[in-house]
Amino acid sequence: MIPRLDAAALAAGDADALAQMKIAAEEVGFATVTNTAFTSARMRFVLAAYRAFFDLPFEVKNQVNMARTGSNRGWGAPQSEQVDPEANPDYKEVFDCGYTLPDGDMRVALPVYAPNHWPDRPAGFDAVIRGYYRDALDVARGILRGIATSIGADADFFEDKFDCPMALLRGNYYPPRPDWAGDKDFGIAAHTDYGCLTLLATDGQPGLEVQPRGMDTWVPVQAPPGEFIINFGEMLEMWTEGQVVATLHRVKGGPDERISVPLFFNPNVETNVAPVGSGKLIRAGDHLSKRFAETYVHLQNG
Repeated sequence: MIPRLDAAALAAGDADALAQMKIAAEEVGFATVTNTAFTSARMRFVLAAYRAFFDLPFEVKNQVNMARTGSNRGWGAPQSEQVDPEANPDYKEVFDCGYTLPDGDMRVALPVYAPNHWPDRPAGFDAVIRGYYRDALDVARGILRGIATSIGADADFFEDKFDCPMALLRGNYYPPRPDWAGDKDFGIAAHTDYGCLTLLATDGQPGLEVQPRGMDTWVPVQAPPGEFIINFGEMLEMWTEGQVVATLHRVKGGPDERISVPLFFNPNVETNVAPVGSGKLIRAGDHLSKRFAETYVHLQNG
């Protein structure tokens, strides 16, 4: 049901790979991706860096608490995010970082390009995460070219719209599901992603569930370190006038802890993401800022 894509075949324009991408984009909203530049060992190293950060005492993590630093850079404590207003705030922890603008770029004043806040510990954490961020952007760009080709657009349609991306990299820590959790408590409640493309690495633990269009059931999706899960967000669905679908997903949580690392790959702030040819203007930055303000508890509170 969930297509499995070979990134190298996709980049080479392989017909079968493009056909599977078309199914993923237009019908399912999710796929797994293998054969990228990332090895299992590299991903385990990145996951270990996040685990070492999340294992730190509250007092250390709180130094970069985004409720204090503002915007969505740094650590998000449990219940700092609420993706579903009908559910309770999510019980996971997060660490967010984003794109660094060139010196002198006036867009640095915009919240979507806010400066990153790095903790002093664990040692070398920022170097590991910066390196992963840089290389994951390249993987996401290649996948985006495959999406464009598979849906009948020019392969380079997205190129100039993602040269200064509002790309948010997140580490998620899902503890074992708490004893107190009820029907409205989730690691992350049911939602669709806000942007264009999500490139998700995980530690291989189960937890992610997807609700395909037209179905009432939740389907588990897993990928071991070194492979990825991808899905498409509201912005891309809007931009393609519904040709690409954004699909509901959630993490209810289970008996084991889990770490995942999504890269939310979104276009430049000024990009018009209204349906092509519609004559409308919907700035990508406006859409993303609105959705962030609805989700982060510290932004909800002003």
